[in-house]
Amino acid sequence: MKAGSALLCLEYAAIAYAASEGGRPRGVSPEFAKFYKDPKTFTCISNPSLSFPIGRVNDDYCDCPDGSDEPGTAACAHISPLSPHTPPDNPGNAASNTTPALPGFYCKNKGHLPSYVPFTAVNDGICDYELCCDGSEEWGGITTCPNKCDEIGKEWRKIDEARQKSLGNAGKKRKELVMEAGKLRKQVEDRVATLGTEIEAGEVKQKQLEVELAEVERKEKGKMVKGGSGNNGGKMGQLVGLAKQRADELKNALVRVRGERDSSRSRLQELEGILSTFKEEYNPNFNDEGVKRAVRAWEDYAARDKGAEPDAAHDRDLDAMTKSDEENGIDWASFEEDDGDDETDVLYSFENYLPPSLRAWLDQKLRDFRVTLVESGILADTSSGSPNDSKAVKDARNRLSTAQKDLDKQKKDLNGQKEDLAKDFGADDVFRALKGQCVSKDSGEYTYEICFLDRTTQKPKKGGGNTNMGNYKGLETIFVDEDVPANGKGLGVGERVAMKHENGQHCWNGPNRSTMVILGCSEENELWKIMEEEKCVYRMEVGTPAVCNSKDAAPKAPAGGRDEL
Repeated sequence: MKAGSALLCLEYAAIAYAASEGGRPRGVSPEFAKFYKDPKTFTCISNPSLSFPIGRVNDDYCDCPDGSDEPGTAACAHISPLSPHTPPDNPGNAASNTTPALPGFYCKNKGHLPSYVPFTAVNDGICDYELCCDGSEEWGGITTCPNKCDEIGKEWRKIDEARQKSLGNAGKKRKELVMEAGKLRKQVEDRVATLGTEIEAGEVKQKQLEVELAEVERKEKGKMVKGGSGNNGGKMGQLVGLAKQRADELKNALVRVRGERDSSRSRLQELEGILSTFKEEYNPNFNDEGVKRAVRAWEDYAARDKGAEPDAAHDRDLDAMTKSDEENGIDWASFEEDDGDDETDVLYSFENYLPPSLRAWLDQKLRDFRVTLVESGILADTSSGSPNDSKAVKDARNRLSTAQKDLDKQKKDLNGQKEDLAKDFGADDVFRALKGQCVSKDSGEYTYEICFLDRTTQKPKKGGGNTNMGNYKGLETIFVDEDVPANGKGLGVGERVAMKHENGQHCWNGPNRSTMVILGCSEENELWKIMEEEKCVYRMEVGTPAVCNSKDAAPKAPAGGRDEL
């Protein structure tokens, strides 16, 4: 280096180093100030084996492989954060393949938020007010950037106040969602407990009905074959059938006669009332023999004995006679099917008087004997499924079948409730309270909709069928790094909860549609943005209070001090 150039660089470095706070070189934040305290020597931050005079800091020449000697210039802006095994773009520069030690040029931004500016933006002739409102990154004189931190800071604080208020409201709404989710989960847990109790009772009932059916079948299998055809073919059955038919005829006649009686009684009362009024209101001075004869006849009729008054007890008896057979406790079927009971029941009753060992032997012999009689055609084969099953067997079997169906339904319901409890509904089970709720947004020719824990849909505005963009599969956590607009409706930087949707409607000449729904903190449920990242692979950004005030909650400020809701 020539003597004149070296002198110019030293003067340039002296100016750069002097523009510091408390001995801190230009572009150095308080976080890294400890590395620049030595007034004589500077040691590279990531390479402590390299040291040189402090005057070489900010001399616009990159001496350290990590660029830490140039915190206030763009001299080390070329340093690439590549892996040590990646060949550098410029092999002649030893620093081109090293991770920078500093995050950028530090702007104090008094009156606003401090921030880092990329080294490539230092003295590039552009005022980067978004990051450096005090204009300190353009200190080289290429351009002048007036300090606008008071103005920008005031506007930012106004917006931030609204954001913080919105964030507070979102936090309250999330608490409400968590409470609602807790209630819904408690309902499921209570249902699980109730179903458990009902299933235990149902299993006991099923076993009892199985025993009952076996006992009824055992009893019915011992009955003799009845004469004739059908269940009413025996003499007793025929007699009972005739009695039932005659009783029904008499009951119907009684109902008809009673109705006629009541009608005649009502008409008679109406006629007597008319004549009584006629007698009281006619004019006796009116010389009409026909009227007088009618009045005298009415007086004679009224003076005669009309017999006993209607008896309420008699009517009650008639009511009882006209009730249905079930209400009167008459079971005609039991009489119709009783033929032959006494011929075998005495054998089963006889067993009760024998010792247990002999009873078991005799019972087996009787069963073998009954099988022989059935095979010989003497006894009816009333085994399960036989068309000759008695009414008692059919009723017992129907009761058992109904109980089994109810039990199977309860077990299926219980499994569904347990699966619901095992599902991932996010932190604090909060998404349980949002299940089925939908938000939508118009975008061009379509309206897009997301229904939480259900599906995403594309709806054409000009008519036609809706397109399923994916069915909900589960929750994921993904990292995002995005700018947030002034209204705060954005994802920001950090880990975010995402809902994965797959197996939507098939895309022509492509895959089935799928959607990744990434959630950010918002006071209301709202769909912010929709984009198609690949063919039929979509991405939605959705705001909801469900992810506020949790570890996945509000967007975090990115490097550089930018702040958002």
